[in-house]
Amino acid sequence: MKLRQLLKSHLLGPYSRTLLVVVALQTIQTFAAMTLPSLNANIINDGVLAGDNDYIRQIGLVMTFFTLLQITFAIPAVWYGARAAMGFGRDVRRDLFHRVTEFSAREVGQFGAPSLITRITNDVQQVQQVVVMGTTLMIAAPLTMVIGMTMAMREDVGLAVVPAVAIPAAVFLLGNFVVRMVPAFQLMQERIDRVNLVLREQISGMRVVRAFVREPEEVARFADANTELTDTSLRAGRLQAGMFPMVMLVINMSSLAVLWVGADRISAGSMQIGSLIAYLSYMIQILMAVVMATFMVSMLPRAAVAAERIVEILDTEPSIHAAATPITEVERHGTLEFRNVGFGYPGAEHAVLHDVSFCIEPGETTAIIGSTGAGKSTLVNLVPRLFEVTSGAVLVDGVDVRELDPDLLWSKIGYVPQRPYLFSGTVATNLRFGRPDATDAELWQALEIAQASDFVAAMPDGIDSEITQGGTNVSGGQRQRLSIARALVVKPEILVFDDSFSALDLATDARLRAALVPHTASVAVLVVAQRVSTISEADQILVVEDGEIVGRGTHDELTVGCPTYTEIVESQLGQAAVA
Repeated sequence: MKLRQLLKSHLLGPYSRTLLVVVALQTIQTFAAMTLPSLNANIINDGVLAGDNDYIRQIGLVMTFFTLLQITFAIPAVWYGARAAMGFGRDVRRDLFHRVTEFSAREVGQFGAPSLITRITNDVQQVQQVVVMGTTLMIAAPLTMVIGMTMAMREDVGLAVVPAVAIPAAVFLLGNFVVRMVPAFQLMQERIDRVNLVLREQISGMRVVRAFVREPEEVARFADANTELTDTSLRAGRLQAGMFPMVMLVINMSSLAVLWVGADRISAGSMQIGSLIAYLSYMIQILMAVVMATFMVSMLPRAAVAAERIVEILDTEPSIHAAATPITEVERHGTLEFRNVGFGYPGAEHAVLHDVSFCIEPGETTAIIGSTGAGKSTLVNLVPRLFEVTSGAVLVDGVDVRELDPDLLWSKIGYVPQRPYLFSGTVATNLRFGRPDATDAELWQALEIAQASDFVAAMPDGIDSEITQGGTNVSGGQRQRLSIARALVVKPEILVFDDSFSALDLATDARLRAALVPHTASVAVLVVAQRVSTISEADQILVVEDGEIVGRGTHDELTVGCPTYTEIVESQLGQAAVA
């Protein structure tokens, strides 16, 4: 069972001593609570009926002592139990976060971002609630049953037939409800994923929704997902709500049976009134322990489903992982080579890249151009190991990237993605994302090269100006330039631009490329672009079509010898440019 596996690894192991302390405290607290009905019976039988006031005072003081003892041990028991439960939730969220950050794009796509968010938040919360209940209430429940039955048998053995029937009846009813609740809770977690997916899409694609006047359809789509979740939750809620009336029925019927049988035994002289009251108190406390167990059991199905989803993430090994003995030092610096590289997405019928080979030396610029869907972005994603090659090898500084230490590999690469993303914070914190110790002067230098210093200087607080999540408070072109500056701050040996100039006008594009030249004299530069003007001065241009290199050379060479490149140039610059 996945829930047991999760509790064993994250609760019983790290917090075993704390749980032992909780068990000890709960045992003393429960024993003190179970002693009170017996003392009360003694007062009635030996004090009240005999009219012995001194005896009543003496037993009353003893009862006061046990009450204080119960309170004294109950408070730290709950405190330590809650501490263990909160630590459990913290540790599970931490491990989930670290595992998700280790995932490649393949695993993220497999689970989906909405499901990953739900598992780290809602699913962990479901399991944590069960742990809180277990450490604060459920430890006392079995202790109450065992100690209560022992103390009740001391009062009168003849009434044992009542709990012998009542407890199995309660267990049978609970089991029937739990079996029916498991599939309902499993479906409910899937419905939560669906709601998160729809909501995430609608928020991210709000502009598209409004541009195509799709608000009514999107409202209906969210309403469908929301209704499905509501219906499933109501079904599970009705089952959960039905448990408590059944248990209370068992408790009331058991109390009635104790009074019925006990009255006959009192009239026959086999039992005293105080013993009957004490037995009734024990019976109620035992069955109330069953109620606590009922509440706990009602939460178990959903927690079990959540635990399965959590363990599924923890047990999923990233497809991209460090070598057993990674290389941490290299002799060469600033070289990038693709050697007969092929790549295909999992489950795809055809590979995206076929037998791609080229090499970039320090100070050289290699550009990649091709039609949409040719495999350009996939190719550059192989450099920082966002995907793993399916054949061939990608070499950085003469070493296969699969053999390099991941931190060493990433420290050598300055990667500017096709969709620039900025994190919430300031301009400075975003620029220092890859190099926290960069000085302000280095930040301004990177901004100057990226043609972003003017608009950053115009901001109210300069590099300390606020940036919202995703960089939504700056334009697309400004996000792109800040993303380029962030890569430059790292001072990498290899610069990878994945169509990173598309949002820039031609003049800004030209100034930026001119500013890069003196700062990339010892850097290998790989550029993916759609515009011929962006790559015309590259040392080497690769023309990619259907995952294969169909042209290789300089701009002038390709305009003569590569029909695909010639067609691209004609479509953008006209026939005169080719001539």
